[in-house]
Amino acid sequence: MSKSLISLALTAFILGGCSLIPDYSQPAAPIPAQYPQGPAYVPIEAAKAAAAEQGWRQFFLDPALQELIQTALLNNRDLRVAALNIDAFRAQYRVQRADLYPAVSADAGGSRQRAPADLSPSSKAVTSSQYSATLGVSAYELDLFGRIRSLSEQALETYFSSEEARRSTQISLVANVANAYLTWQADKELYELTQDTLRTFEESYKLTSRSAEVGVASALDLAQSLTLVEGARANLAHYQRLVAQDINGLTLLLGTGLPADFSVGKSFNDNVLAEIPVGLPSDLLLRRPDILGAEHQLKAANANIGAARAAFFPSISLTASAGTGSADLSGLFTGGSGTWLFQPRINLPIFNAGSLRASLDYAKIQKDIGVANYEKSIQTAFQEVSDGLAARKTYDIQLKAQGDLVAADQNYYRLAEHRYRIGIDSNLTFLDAQRSLFGSQQTLISDRLQLLVSEVNLYKALGGGL
Repeated sequence: MSKSLISLALTAFILGGCSLIPDYSQPAAPIPAQYPQGPAYVPIEAAKAAAAEQGWRQFFLDPALQELIQTALLNNRDLRVAALNIDAFRAQYRVQRADLYPAVSADAGGSRQRAPADLSPSSKAVTSSQYSATLGVSAYELDLFGRIRSLSEQALETYFSSEEARRSTQISLVANVANAYLTWQADKELYELTQDTLRTFEESYKLTSRSAEVGVASALDLAQSLTLVEGARANLAHYQRLVAQDINGLTLLLGTGLPADFSVGKSFNDNVLAEIPVGLPSDLLLRRPDILGAEHQLKAANANIGAARAAFFPSISLTASAGTGSADLSGLFTGGSGTWLFQPRINLPIFNAGSLRASLDYAKIQKDIGVANYEKSIQTAFQEVSDGLAARKTYDIQLKAQGDLVAADQNYYRLAEHRYRIGIDSNLTFLDAQRSLFGSQQTLISDRLQLLVSEVNLYKALGGGL
């Protein structure tokens, strides 16, 4: 028996290196070698460091925002689920990998039985005992064609993909917290601007009302002035609601309430973000966790092809045990009580109505799907970075122009107010100046927010930093 076991073990060891997994080659990236260039884009210089190497503390310069991000990383439930998914896939990989090794178990048992006289050959009641102790291997499959190793490889790549999914979730969480904070700050500024504007409109309405009482202003002037007051009051309620909802959304991202001693840090108009190094499109293949995760899923599908191929070949399983048995407990370990069992089994597929072929075809199709998903993730990343680069330059131009427009509207408002008070122009011109200034100031805050959000999204699109 020992010679046959050694022979089979040696054969399994020799054939153990056999694998039917196709050779993996990384698909070509379906994107240009350079990001778009043109009037809408800032010229890209060689990056000294990738965005993924720049930690979020180096990118987000507002200490208050840093505190919120740290709180979210500790308490956010989506991130917690992503981390638990890693543990789950790691456990699945360990389960699958364990099939490469025989499972050894020990068993001990005993029985005592009485047979009545009419069932006994001696026509006498018989009481019998049986005791045994065995150590054995049950249905261990020799992985001659790499089926189990292929499944183990698939589980490993899935585990790696889950780790990249956690990184992607973390980067998205950091960006979402930053965007929620910036939106909160912008809505607070819009709320405060609306409060100041409402006071101005109310004072203007009082002035127009007094002028109407003495016959200087008409009822139409008074009605037009009142529309500005009521419009500003409606806007005030709108922004008050947005501020409250912003806090609720931020609380959900944090996974807990705002820190007890939290205070808003830098002004919305300060430099709250650092400059982002861009690099080349090829850097995305090494930095973006969603691209890396898609490639691991592709490798997992590739490994499944190996398992499907191996199913066409014979499989050999072994059941073996050795131990001792006796009718008396005292004789269980005496000489001559040894027992053994050796039970090899071979399974050779002959006819399965095309099931194995269909399984292989399915595995190949899943790989093709994995290739398409991998390529789509690259194209999506390229598009997101390109959009961010276009936003960087155009928002800079737009923000400067909007700032100049606000300055022009402020001058227009001062002149209109002066001319109205000394009776040169009608109330209509003054009301138009008020409306125009309020609108341009709102747009300036919104443009500033969009610029900051686009930079945060560009940081995320480049792979972020942890």
